[in-house]
Amino acid sequence: MSESNFSGLAGKVAVVTGAGRMRSIGRPIAIELAKAGCNIVLTGTGRAPENYPEDEKKEGWHDITSVAAEIQAVGREALELVSDVSDPDSVDRLVETTLSTFGRVDFVINNAGAARGSDRVPVIDLAIEDWHKVMNVNLNGTFYMSRAFGRVLKEQNEGGAIVNISSIAGKLLPPNTAAYATSKAGIQALTASMAREMGRYNIRVNAICPGIIDTYRMDDIGRDEAWNNMLKAIPLGRPGTGEDIAHMVTFLCSEQGHWITGQSYNVDGGHVVQH
Repeated sequence: MSESNFSGLAGKVAVVTGAGRMRSIGRPIAIELAKAGCNIVLTGTGRAPENYPEDEKKEGWHDITSVAAEIQAVGREALELVSDVSDPDSVDRLVETTLSTFGRVDFVINNAGAARGSDRVPVIDLAIEDWHKVMNVNLNGTFYMSRAFGRVLKEQNEGGAIVNISSIAGKLLPPNTAAYATSKAGIQALTASMAREMGRYNIRVNAICPGIIDTYRMDDIGRDEAWNNMLKAIPLGRPGTGEDIAHMVTFLCSEQGHWITGQSYNVDGGHVVQH
């Protein structure tokens, strides 16, 4: 098995939502936690192969099945489940299957998010259905997962960690992103409030706010002049990678992160300094 610099994760069980994309944040999170010793529950939406990006089709990618194979290759167990975080009943089934398979859960990584789409318009032009779609996946989904798995973590009485993947958009609050930015700001508020509730049970709740990460989600922008202009806002001079986020997640779940809760960390190359 690959080595990790972090301790306290061997034999633990981590649930990672939205983990099926090849160029993503969820996949590296799942793999890094596996390298650190965790068995992983992977969720995806069950998207049709014809909807895969061209690079995934070329590689013969198979969504969470491919990620599961990578986890097994580092010597850990992987459970693949199609699940919809915006549906409370689906989340409850995810909890039941996780417990029936592994008997426990230790870490919950709320990474699933609504895709960039027609919501990126001024508020006065924002369709009601687009607002609800973003909220249902990003904010409600994080709430449903945190509520359901938080109950399990409390009942186990062995501590644990919830890590919510937010965004610097929830701090920058840029124009034409009202639904997305509001959902991410809401995740940060949920994180802070829940951390204060769950600390007495040794359950830590934190958020990570990624900046510009070079994943499939940015493909609609392209990688030409518009992309390069975006990168000029990053003092460290490059976009982030999924691995940059995964390392922070692993730290927050590890023994090295045991005295951290209620925080929303920017991992963005210095793009913003809001806290």
